[in-house]
Amino acid sequence: MSDPARITLPFDEGLLPPLAGPALFIRPSGEIPQDLAETDLVCEQGFKPLADRLQDRGFQVLPQATGHFATVLVELTRARRENMANVARACRLAGKDGLVVVSGNKTDGIDSLLKATRKLVEIEGVLSKSHGKVFWLHPAGDVPEFADWEKAVEATHNPSGYLSAPGMFSPDKIDKGSELLTRYFDKSIKGEVADLGAGWGYLSKQLLAACEKITTLDVIEAEHSALEAARVNVTDPRARFHWADATTFEAPGERYHSVITNPPFHQGRAAEPSIGVGFIAAAARLLRPSGQLLMVANRQLPYEPALEAHFRHWDILHQDGAFKIIRARRPKQQR
Repeated sequence: MSDPARITLPFDEGLLPPLAGPALFIRPSGEIPQDLAETDLVCEQGFKPLADRLQDRGFQVLPQATGHFATVLVELTRARRENMANVARACRLAGKDGLVVVSGNKTDGIDSLLKATRKLVEIEGVLSKSHGKVFWLHPAGDVPEFADWEKAVEATHNPSGYLSAPGMFSPDKIDKGSELLTRYFDKSIKGEVADLGAGWGYLSKQLLAACEKITTLDVIEAEHSALEAARVNVTDPRARFHWADATTFEAPGERYHSVITNPPFHQGRAAEPSIGVGFIAAAARLLRPSGQLLMVANRQLPYEPALEAHFRHWDILHQDGAFKIIRARRPKQQR
């Protein structure tokens, strides 16, 4: 995780005057230095778990900000094109009189981003801390190349005809695991259903097409941009869309007959099975006593103990060199 204090380093060391508002912070983590908490700050965070954490701390949070800001702070993500677009948009939102400050880890590409930005505008300062860098600049006006940086992450229809964008899960093609899961959509899936971690909506669309006895499908996705793409891709009126953390989501009505999911397995660069375990636990909580979970997972991920802990019955329906399809029935009542 990036050092949250790095973004304030040029202010702390007196290289920049105290932060002027109104200020925008693009893609901050859930941890924000206290001195920023005391400013006129808007946080742009499209990932719901982090957005919730920031709101709990009292910050104003928007999935996408518009307007003009005297200062725009940018925290890098793992996605190179998203980082470039965020810097370009920061310069546009700050304008020629505003200040842009960018912070990121070396592993997130801060060095290459600094080099690319320096070719277009003057960089006024650079500091290193905690295996990363922070740099800052005052935008000089319109830079045509920045428009190209922003355009590179705009949502477009992929070769399969689905709206998606860089930074989303498998934006350019249908994920093989998800495609495999659709082969197990059968007549047992009916009534109220949920798709946990729906991404840009491939599984939801296929599920509604295959299972006519579904009455409602809650499409649940933590990344706001992916959910907006799903709204375009999934046009069946039975679909309801929720920007939510799947692990804490509460069903708006009765508990579900079925839950489907292709859970994410990393937020950083290493596999994190705990995310999928959280999805399994959430499914058990959201299902009716007779309900079922149908999921796909990478073969090597150790989800079996979680299935044993949360369901009375579960089976591996398919397993190959890459994936396993799991059906779990009758969630255990957790005390």
